[in-house]
Amino acid sequence: MLPLTLDLALNTPSQQPPVLTFEGKRYNLNGLPDEIQELVRGMQVADAQLRFHEDTLKVLAIGRQSMAMQLNERLKDVPAIAD
Repeated sequence: MLPLTLDLALNTPSQQPPVLTFEGKRYNLNGLPDEIQELVRGMQVADAQLRFHEDTLKVLAIGRQSMAMQLNERLKDVPAIAD
């Protein structure tokens, strides 16, 4: 992922403009052209979707692991086919 940080100045007074930090450089987000602001919003949406799907994959992996443990437990008393 590209290093994108959008500092929204949440911890500073509201009169401070939002700051985009990208590849080690800081930019006044409100002073950027609309096209660039739209790209930043698009990247924010993409990042949020990536986090959402990463969390979904984690949940699925945990569920699968739980099912594998249950299967292993239930197969203990079932004879396996000889090779």
